[in-house]
Amino acid sequence: MADRLQKVMAQAGIASRRASEEIITAGRVKVNGQVMKELGYKVEPNDKIEVDGQPIEHSEKKVYYLLYKPRGVVSTAKDEKGRKTVVDLLQDVDERIYPVGRLDYDTTGAIILTNDGDFMNFMTHPKYEVEKTYTAKVKGIPTNDELESLRHGIMLDGKKTKSARTKILNTKKGADKDKTTTLVEITIHEGRNHQVKNMFKAIGHEVVGLRRESYGFLTLDGLSVGEARKLRREEVDAFLAGKANVKRQGRL
Repeated sequence: MADRLQKVMAQAGIASRRASEEIITAGRVKVNGQVMKELGYKVEPNDKIEVDGQPIEHSEKKVYYLLYKPRGVVSTAKDEKGRKTVVDLLQDVDERIYPVGRLDYDTTGAIILTNDGDFMNFMTHPKYEVEKTYTAKVKGIPTNDELESLRHGIMLDGKKTKSARTKILNTKKGADKDKTTTLVEITIHEGRNHQVKNMFKAIGHEVVGLRRESYGFLTLDGLSVGEARKLRREEVDAFLAGKANVKRQGRL
């Protein structure tokens, strides 16, 4: 049965369908030896598909991992600068996996890796509102009014952020005002670049440390920095079945 090229790529774990479309239009895909840039092109089961010169299977066993990302590791499958990637940390995984979304180079915490392009698209699409909770160490002591502005949404790059939940966990007084820091818990369900850092910067509090504590109902419980575990089938199904309700109150 013929399927659209971008769908086959997503099913093979290359990327989400939207990202696969970008890969196709960039001329990085060959079908039976010919560069294919046509998004509507349908491939047959016996067609040979190559991405960046590497052949892909039309289907592959779907795998899902939760990783406790360390600081100083990039959230990509490959890095042009030769830095260690999150994929490098899962040496024993045979499948070609990719991170779901990104964490900054200096940010630690929960990140999911998979070869299921449809699952990846679901987890990152804003309409499904999959919550992500962080602990942010910020300079100074945010006031309630400042945190309230984050709860209601603020303008970043001309677009208002969705409402967030915030809670001050503790404050560490420094020798002077400039060295005082506060640990704040913040929960969002968007995925803009550097979003948490930019949100706190907008209210005048620079982030000096950031960790993602949970992704939906998945937490770092039982994991040390740099460790990963397979997701159970029921965990994956809970995300897909729950749609917009995959929030922390529904954790397994």
